Amino acid sequence: MINSNQTSNHEIIKSNYGKIEKFEDLEVWQRGRLIYQYVEELFLKSNLSKNYSLKDQMERSSRSIMDNIAEGFDRDGNSEFHNFLSYAKGSAGELKS
Repeated sequence: MINSNQTSNHEIIKSNYGKIEKFEDLEVWQRGRLIYQYVEELFLKSNLSKNYSLKDQMERSSRSIMDNIAEGFDRDGNSEFHNFLSYAKGSAGELKS
C-alpha cells in the first residue's frame, strides 16, 4: 500500500519515451533476460551441462536477476524496488563467481 509520501514505481520510472508501465520495458530487465538466454545457450553448446550442480546454480542465479527486477518493480515504492535491484545485483555476482 502506498502512503501519501510514496509514489509507485510506475509513476517514478521514466524513459526518454515516457512513463514505464511494465517491467519488461526496463532496459535492466531486458539485459537480465539476455544474460539468462546466454547461460542457456552456453549449456546447449558446451560440456558444462554435464555438471548438473553447476548448471542448476547458474540457471537459478541468472533467472534470479530477472525475477528480482520484476518483483521489485511490481512492489510499492522506490525503496522496495531499490532493495530488489540490490538482490538482482547479488544474483549477478553469484553467477559471475
